[in-house]
This record gives sequence, structure tokens and C-alpha cells, in this order.
Amino acid sequence: MKLATLSNGSRDGALAIISEDHLWALPCPEVAATMAYAIENWTACAPRLKVRSVDLNACLARQRIPFDIASVRAPLPRAPQWCDGSAFLNHARLMETAFNTVPIPDLETIPLMYQGASDDFLGPFDPIVLPDEAHGIDFEGEFGVVVGDVPMGCSRAQAQAAILLIVQLNDVSLRSFGPREMRTGFGFVHAKPSTAFAGVAVTPDELGDAWRDCRVRLPLHVQRNGTWFGSPSGAEMNFGFDQLIMHAAATRRLTAGTIIGSGTVSNGDRGVGSACIAERRAIEIIETGSPTTAFLRFGDTVHMEATTANGKQLFGPITQQVKPYLSGRIERDC
Repeated sequence: MKLATLSNGSRDGALAIISEDHLWALPCPEVAATMAYAIENWTACAPRLKVRSVDLNACLARQRIPFDIASVRAPLPRAPQWCDGSAFLNHARLMETAFNTVPIPDLETIPLMYQGASDDFLGPFDPIVLPDEAHGIDFEGEFGVVVGDVPMGCSRAQAQAAILLIVQLNDVSLRSFGPREMRTGFGFVHAKPSTAFAGVAVTPDELGDAWRDCRVRLPLHVQRNGTWFGSPSGAEMNFGFDQLIMHAAATRRLTAGTIIGSGTVSNGDRGVGSACIAERRAIEIIETGSPTTAFLRFGDTVHMEATTANGKQLFGPITQQVKPYLSGRIERDC
């Protein structure tokens, strides 16, 4: 089943079921007016939404409307919690090597994770609006999961059962703030502005064999200014999403609607490219002694999309342009 949030002028938008071919949308206010409501009441809502999804794909839903991917919001325009991991250890090791940092203790056994802002997610075509390109503007292509309620100290089976939806995202980063904020020991604030999401969230069954061991085993195709940047696969996660959920819930409950990110998709084969600029710069430092790839500038565009091996659409694309913040005004489609 595929779900999206359509713009309707409200903060949370309107939930709609999306057809397999991404041509049609079916709002279902009688089941759930918003994505948040559906997730918080998943046991009751999911079976009813599934029935309507079957009808939609069989062309039996009379209330269907053309699906305009350009009109969608993030699946959850705001969420109770956003926890982003760093589950691809290849990325962490490249950074350690390039910048000669002290190795992170227990890197291979304890997942890295930070808690980011979840009050203002961007849609797939919203511009990346920021105050200064000198802040080191970067993109980070990732996959993520939306969970139901998770008890503190959950088991692996409970973590797996809690995964309701899979999403694709761009975790925008401002690299110039990162080192200082990490040294404080308090975590990211300025280094992590609003995260953007592809417009369609999917249930795990939509991925078929590409969803195994709680990993999205598909390449994430990334372009910068229309030029290929990388196609690393989500299969090389060192920690599956179930392990990330267990880590996040070790000392607290997770509220339904919490989103857990994979961290930058990164592969050991450098020939597949990268999903963030910082990683490419790290590779350049390792190979040549200095970075040559610049961070994003105003006017640059970023495009990300993951499809199945046979070209089936899943999440839809993320296509964003970097724009300067004009005091008192943020350009956004909503």
C-alpha cells in the first residue's frame, strides 16, 4: 500500500492512498483524515485503507482523483520524533580516515544516532531555503521507517512489528556547524535544518524481495545539477532498522509516528558514488590529499529517487533547489 499527504492548506494536509502506477490518488477522510491519525490508529485504519487501495488499483474507486506528485507534502509534515542513525559504517570510517579523528568506541556494536527537529519537514519539491551558502550546505540521501508505538526496551521482534511505513529522505546538513556542535556533546541544532521527504510512503510489502533483514536493498540514485553523483545501495546497512529502533527505545518509549533514519547511504565500492558531498570530499582527501568537490551553492539542484529493479516507482522523487532565505519569508509549496 502507498500513502501520501496532499496539500489542503492545513498543517497536516490530507491523507490519500496512491495507486501503484502513481497516476491516481484516493482521499479517505472516512477512515483517516491525516497520515498522523492513520499511524496512531494503525490497527483499525490499515485494513480499511488496504481495501480501498485494492479498489483503487482495480479502477473501482469512484472518488479517485489524478495524483499530482508536485502537490504533495512530506508524508508526515510534522512528527512526534525524528531520530537519525548512521548505520552505514563505511561512511563513518571514511570520515575517520580523511580527517584523522579519534575512532568512535563500539562503532561496530552500538549504532550512532542523533535526535533532530521534527516540527517542520519539507516536501519533495520544497526548496532548501537557508541563510548562507558559506555554511557548507550538503545533502544526505537516506531511507527511513515510520513506526507505531514502541515499548521501552523492546525486543527485536517488537521492533520489526513496529515498522509501518518506509520512506525516502534528504537529510540536509550544514557542515560548517557540525564540528563545533559535536564537540559540545549536546548534539546537532544549527547543523541540521529541515529534512525533506519523498512524497510517497510505502508499506514494507511494496518492496517485495528488496525488503529483507529490515533493510531497503535498492540503490538510491542521486544527481546534483542534473549530473550523476551516486547510486549506493541500502543493502549495506551494518545495522538494520530493527536494531536502530531497539537502540532508540532502549531507555524510553517511542510514540507512534516516530521516524527513524538510516543515515547517509554508503557503500564500500567507491565506483557507485556517494549520497552526500561530505563523503565524496573525504574520498578526495584520502586519494589526493585535498577536497575538490564544493558544497551546494544557491541555485544548485538535488535529485534523489529509488525504484525497483524493474523500474517500478516507489517513493517518488525528491527534487530541490537551494535558495537564499529572505528575511521574513520562506518560499514553500504547501
